[in-house]
Amino acid sequence: MPRIRIGRQSVPLPANRFARLALGLVLIGGGVLGFLPILGFWMIPLGLLVLSFDLPQVRRWRRRFLVRHAERLRRRHPTFAGWLGLGRRHPQHPEQTGPPAI
Repeated sequence: MPRIRIGRQSVPLPANRFARLALGLVLIGGGVLGFLPILGFWMIPLGLLVLSFDLPQVRRWRRRFLVRHAERLRRRHPTFAGWLGLGRRHPQHPEQTGPPAI
């Protein structure tokens, strides 16, 4: 069963692909009507996140956004980045880091 994980929270998605597509489209449609009192513009990125499980193009957009912004978030807000699961970046070449300090 697919799950959306944001930080330490995890929310299950419907197992049926068409139900996920419908949910994503309804969220985006509700976000377009974000000027109404109950609906909000926050629904658009959430709908795109749900659609990224089934649509490769949306998945590429999500991954590209994450790669572009993750390093900046790690530098400026390391605690928040760790909470989101972006944590510390491991060294590219661990053999070049030198011997451990004694």
